[in-house]
Amino acid sequence: MVVVEIVDAYGHENVLATHGTTFEITKQTALTKRGDCVIATGASKGAKNLSEEFKKAMKRETARVTIIIDAGEAREVVVARGSPQLLFTHPTDMVVRKSSYACGRTIAIEANKSARDFSMNFVEKIQSATQSIRITLVLKNNQVSASTAT
Repeated sequence: MVVVEIVDAYGHENVLATHGTTFEITKQTALTKRGDCVIATGASKGAKNLSEEFKKAMKRETARVTIIIDAGEAREVVVARGSPQLLFTHPTDMVVRKSSYACGRTIAIEANKSARDFSMNFVEKIQSATQSIRITLVLKNNQVSASTAT
């Protein structure tokens, strides 16, 4: 099973992308330099707004998600996993974590990248408030059904 979720957002002049364990996408448009994990603002969705199909599939232990973040010609790709602990209740924020911690803002855990792992070229792009950003979440549930098991 493959589920795709698209989120559109924008960069911001206060993006630092220096956080070592997470990155965040938010519907909010204001950002201070304290928000060092935020990589996109003015997002079209928060965790709560993701499709029911996506949320249900991400709550499986076998869920694997590829997060493709495009800002003009700059691209970052992050791989993470789902968990039954994910809540998807936050109305404005989506956080991807390297750890296994889950709260209402968390949409994926055990990611292979955090904000500070993004390339300098990518970070420079997302430091512009006029830079549009497209986040594509491609969820693959690797659960083998009984009919395909050998």
